[in-house]
Amino acid sequence: MERLRLAVSHRPALPLPTPHNHLRRRHLQLQPSPSSLSLSRPISPHLSPTPRRHLHPLLASASAAQAATPEPAAAAAPSAGTKLLPLILSVGVGLAVQFLAPRPAEVTPQAWQLLSIFLSTIAGLVLGPLPVGAWAFLGLTATVATRTLPFTAAFGAFTNEVIWLIVISFFFARGFVKTGLGDRVATYFVKWLGGSTLGLSYGLTISEACIAPAMPSTTARAGGVFLPIVKSLSLSAGSKPNDPSAKKLGAYLVQSQLQASGNSSALFLTAAAQNLLCMKLAEEAGVKIVSPWITWFKVASLPAIISLLATPYLLYKIFPPEIKDTPEAPALAAKKLEKMGPVTKNEWVMVATMLLAVSLWIFGDVIGVSSVVAAMIGLSILLLLGVLNWDDCLNEKSAWDTLAWFAILVGMAGQLTNVGIVSWMSNCVAKVLQSFSLSWPAAFGVLQASYFFIHYLFASQTAHVGALYAAFLAMHLAAGVPAILSALALTYNSNLFGALTHYSSGQSALYYGAGYVDLPDVFKLGITAAAINAFIWGVVGTFWWKFLGLY
Repeated sequence: MERLRLAVSHRPALPLPTPHNHLRRRHLQLQPSPSSLSLSRPISPHLSPTPRRHLHPLLASASAAQAATPEPAAAAAPSAGTKLLPLILSVGVGLAVQFLAPRPAEVTPQAWQLLSIFLSTIAGLVLGPLPVGAWAFLGLTATVATRTLPFTAAFGAFTNEVIWLIVISFFFARGFVKTGLGDRVATYFVKWLGGSTLGLSYGLTISEACIAPAMPSTTARAGGVFLPIVKSLSLSAGSKPNDPSAKKLGAYLVQSQLQASGNSSALFLTAAAQNLLCMKLAEEAGVKIVSPWITWFKVASLPAIISLLATPYLLYKIFPPEIKDTPEAPALAAKKLEKMGPVTKNEWVMVATMLLAVSLWIFGDVIGVSSVVAAMIGLSILLLLGVLNWDDCLNEKSAWDTLAWFAILVGMAGQLTNVGIVSWMSNCVAKVLQSFSLSWPAAFGVLQASYFFIHYLFASQTAHVGALYAAFLAMHLAAGVPAILSALALTYNSNLFGALTHYSSGQSALYYGAGYVDLPDVFKLGITAAAINAFIWGVVGTFWWKFLGLY
């Protein structure tokens, strides 16, 4: 049994990466640095918790990163303008559809032109000729300049309530990190469960599930709370990134936390941004879910909790750490909590505000308060009481960037529905499925698997949802799959594929960038965990959803 040793550090951790930029970080080049650990490109320059004096180095929170660890090389400054080959390919996709593919008789020229622009936009999200926001703006400009859409219709999604709810969720995540509340919660679980490596993993996994409903960003939870703790624990055990010692402890903790995070996000409606968007798109498609927060939790609860609890143990067997026991971790966690001192005023305000927000999200339908209004009330309280200031909000560049490109993508997808493209596509798919004489359960399995594995082409969960969720929901409905089952299963799937590759989500890019897991292992464990989740959700979900009357 190896003993833990402390890794002293006093350097502030760098902030989180912009979730949609990780396609450009697929091949991180790591170089040693004597005193710092750079996670990757930041969401904003000031995302760090309120400083605490004499903080113990073990379990260093977002306020402290480790010394003497390798550091990813700074990303090369992007060249001016576009990348030529991705530009040609992205534009070529749209031109081929517009001028080479035969237009079906039931589709209008305007609808076909909108489809070609949309497909060019999606191709650009995958190939990356420009940053996501810039490329989306070019697509928006094309719809207006070609008179495919009037200005008001093209910009209509900028008033979408769900998109503003997602923007505000970034500010809530900043509050958790700035006050240190998320770190305190996680440290308590390490203190209670951290006597062994498996116990450490369960402590981190359960603590993430506890804060997930009030911190609606999987990426923010990873970079602002859990990755700094994982790195500190690993370094204290002599497990270093980009080193053979990585498999002592760090590689297992990183993968366990990443793979479990998808189930934490699937468990609660407000645990991830893409969940909120999926429900809005489902509503626009005519699938109305009564009491969405409660219904979501009830339907997801059994398969998500079983999968959440099974993941650390199964990975412990499949990808075992060399260190099995961590006897000093609970005592050191207790010492860190002592150094942190009593809960601060800002932490209590954060707790009370998020309890209020979550309560309004749960019971808002009963009292007539929408989810976005509940979030606005919560943010207003944080601003009034000084937990956040307006500079915090302005510096959250990822929130404003998401507002821009996400609204454009959602707006285009909504207009495709309005002009009949989605219904035409779903009818075509339904005819193909009928030609194979597939029952709706078989069609459900084929469509869910297709939706999942297409994510190998995407570097963002929200981009995947914005591009394909509405179309796949329409295909499910056309194939005779029950409506609520279709809408919720696709949404749960949208969380589970976030750990498929090192570029499939913001949290994947963060955990891979830490340098503890080799790229072949990332892909191998991604598909292995996907099979485990598919089995658990498929078997448990089949009986649970039948019991709940979803089919």
